[in-house]
Amino acid sequence: MLKEKNVKQIAIGGGQGFWGDSPDAAIHMIRNADIQYLGCDYLAELTLSIMAKQQLKDPKKGYAPDFVTRLLKEAGKEAWEKSIRITTNAGGMNIKGCVDAVKEQAEAQGMKGYKIGYVTGDDIKSKIPQLLKDGWTFPNFDYDGDFHDIVDKIYNCNAYIGHEGIQEALAQGADVVITGRAADSALFLAPLAHEFGWADDDWDNLARGIMAGHLLECGGQGAGGNYMYDWRNVPRMEDLGFPIAELTPDTFEITKAPDCGGIICEQSCKEQFIYEVLDPANYLTPDVNVDISKATITQVGDNRVRIDNIKGKERPDTIKLCVGYHKGWKTVSMLSFAWPDAYEKAKYCADIIMKKMKKRGMKADDVHISFIGLNSLHLNVANMSEEALKNLNECVMRIAVFSEDKNECAKIIPEISPMQLNGPPGASFFGGRAHVQEVMALWPTVVPRDVLDIQPHILEV
Repeated sequence: MLKEKNVKQIAIGGGQGFWGDSPDAAIHMIRNADIQYLGCDYLAELTLSIMAKQQLKDPKKGYAPDFVTRLLKEAGKEAWEKSIRITTNAGGMNIKGCVDAVKEQAEAQGMKGYKIGYVTGDDIKSKIPQLLKDGWTFPNFDYDGDFHDIVDKIYNCNAYIGHEGIQEALAQGADVVITGRAADSALFLAPLAHEFGWADDDWDNLARGIMAGHLLECGGQGAGGNYMYDWRNVPRMEDLGFPIAELTPDTFEITKAPDCGGIICEQSCKEQFIYEVLDPANYLTPDVNVDISKATITQVGDNRVRIDNIKGKERPDTIKLCVGYHKGWKTVSMLSFAWPDAYEKAKYCADIIMKKMKKRGMKADDVHISFIGLNSLHLNVANMSEEALKNLNECVMRIAVFSEDKNECAKIIPEISPMQLNGPPGASFFGGRAHVQEVMALWPTVVPRDVLDIQPHILEV
C-alpha cells in the first residue's frame, strides 16, 4: 500500500492458523515485515474439549504451550523490542496457565516491563444451571436433541467473545493479549478498532476489520496454502508466508512479507473470503453482521489485493456457544491389501470380521466400513465400476465402531491382527494394535449476549 502523507496505516500479520501450525511464517514476519500487530489463532471447535481433558489430568495444561515454547521463545523479545503487539486465543481452557508461562518466558529473557494482557469470561460452564432454570433451551444447530441429555457429560462450555475485551487490554498498554475462545476474527478486529477509534456501532468499519481478520485467521490458507485453484504454481511453498492486512481509514489491502513463498492474488483471497460463510449477506460474528454480497477483490500489485465494498449491520443479540461433551467410545482398525483383487479381498475381510462380531454378540451403536483409496473420502459418489475396482493397486479396509458402552468397542480389537493369516491373501496389519478412544462431540448453540462477563486484565513483568 502506498502510504499518503499523514494517513494512518496499520498492518497486522496472520501468524497462526491452528494449534500445531508452524510458527515459521510468524517469526519471519516479526523479523522482516513492517507490521505493528500479529494475530495468532490456535483454536478450532474441538480444540477446547481436548484442552479441557488435558487440564483434568494436569491442572497446569489446557492451553497451547507452543505459543510460548516456539513463537515467544524464539521471537517474542524481538517483537517486543520492535513494538509489535500480539493477540492470541492460545489461552484455551487455561488462560492463567498460559499467562504464567508467558511471564516465565519473559522473565527468562529479561523483558522487564513487558505487559501481559488477558481476557476472561468466555467460559460459562458454571452458568449453565441458571440458564436452564431461566428457560434457555440451548437449541442445537446441527441436529434435534435435548440439552438436558448431555448436561452431566459436558467438558467445556465456551462463548465466542468479540473484540471489546481485547481492545480494552490493548488500550491499557498490553504488549500481548491472551484470550480463551475469542472469535478468530476478533483477534484482528481489536487492534484495528483500538488504533482507528472505531465505535462499537460503526458497523461498516467493524465489518472491514472482521473481514481483515477472516482473511488472516487461517494463516497459510490465505496465502496459497490449501489452494484449490492453482496449487502447482504457488511459489516456494516450503517457505510459505502468511498474509498481512494493511488498513487505513479508507482502504484495505492484503499482502505478505518480503522474501517468502506463497501467493496473494484475487483467487487465493476469494477462496479464504468465502470460507465458512453460509450467507454472504449475513455473516454473523459476535461483533457485527457482515455483508460481503457486493464486495470486490482486485489485484493492485505483485502479491497485493484490494478489498472494497464491505458493509456491516447491527450485531446479533446472541453469542455462539461451543459445548464439548462426552458422547461415547470408538475403535478404529485398518488392514491393507495389495493387488490383485485388492478391493475384493478387503471387502471379504470386512465381511469375515462382522460375522465374528455377530458371534461375539457385539451391540455397537454404529459400524462404519470404508475403503481408503476408494470411498473413504468420496463416500457414495465414489467410482465403484468393475474396471475401477479391478485396477486398484492397493486398498485399505477401515472399520470404525462406535458405542456408548466402552466394552462393546473393545470386542473388535482382537479380531483384526489375526486376519493377516486367517483371511484372504495379501493382508498387512499396520499402525499397531487398535485401542478404544473416547468420542468427544460438539453441541453448537447460542446464548444471550448479556450472560457474558468479559473482563480484561494486565500483568506486568
